[in-house]
Amino acid sequence: MLILFAVAAFLCAGVLSYLADSSPDGLEAATARGCAVAEVDGSTVMTGECPASEAADHPWDTGPLAGYTVAGHTGATGVAGVLGVAATTVVATILFRLLVRRRGASGNPPGPQP
Repeated sequence: MLILFAVAAFLCAGVLSYLADSSPDGLEAATARGCAVAEVDGSTVMTGECPASEAADHPWDTGPLAGYTVAGHTGATGVAGVLGVAATTVVATILFRLLVRRRGASGNPPGPQP
């Protein structure tokens, strides 16, 4: 059953990300209400009465998986999604194993306690 969930997660990350990346998410769309978009020196600037007009670039905007891409290649959104799922799986597995090992070392038997 765990393998089925893993396959589903990787398929969603690899395939559905191509459908989702062209539209802003709900938070981004809600903060842009009331803004006017203008092009200034080749970049997009938000003006007007909205929270998005106060936004600044994130320090990690130039990171390897920034903007749902791999190293800025916009055609690689599926690869970025798969890498994100893989990284999350690795971190979760490590944390889970550390918690199980810690619980076993404290003398508590694994499983539900009465």
